[in-house]
Amino acid sequence: MSRVPLIDTSVAPAASKGLLDQIHGAFGATPNMFRAVANSPAALKSMWASFGALGGGVLPAQLGEKIAVAVADSNRCEYCLAAHTALGRKAGASAAEMAAAQAGRADDPQTAAALDFALKLVRQHGQVGDGDVAALRAAGFNDEQIVEIVAHVALNLFTNYVNVAFNVPVDFPRVQLRAA
Repeated sequence: MSRVPLIDTSVAPAASKGLLDQIHGAFGATPNMFRAVANSPAALKSMWASFGALGGGVLPAQLGEKIAVAVADSNRCEYCLAAHTALGRKAGASAAEMAAAQAGRADDPQTAAALDFALKLVRQHGQVGDGDVAALRAAGFNDEQIVEIVAHVALNLFTNYVNVAFNVPVDFPRVQLRAA
């Protein structure tokens, strides 16, 4: 059971109603995570704007979803793992590719470099070095893409923390976390 109310559009704060309508339109339903965050119109506005901004960024959707599942598994966030696995499949990734990404692996060297960097950011609390950024450049990423990788990690930390802290019920097809 969620530790905060899952806000229904009919009783949402006025500042959350329009955003919840947009979210419902984008998904065809209102995922529980957004219903939990709707308790704070400012937090909902921040989260939804971040998803929109990064969705229009230079990184391909598949890479964003692969980063999301790697971060989710690292943080033991079942909600985000399920949601982003489904979104990654919708973006054209295979089940095997999403499972590999969950473990921080990819056959494509550029994707593997991005996942390695993302997981270093999470595990080392942002304390990466010159060599870590150089490895991304060597894999073919430019500065705009590198900054977006960091932004994807930061957004996923926000969503992971929301879902884990508030025990938000998973409303996507479940995906098994890897063993700790």
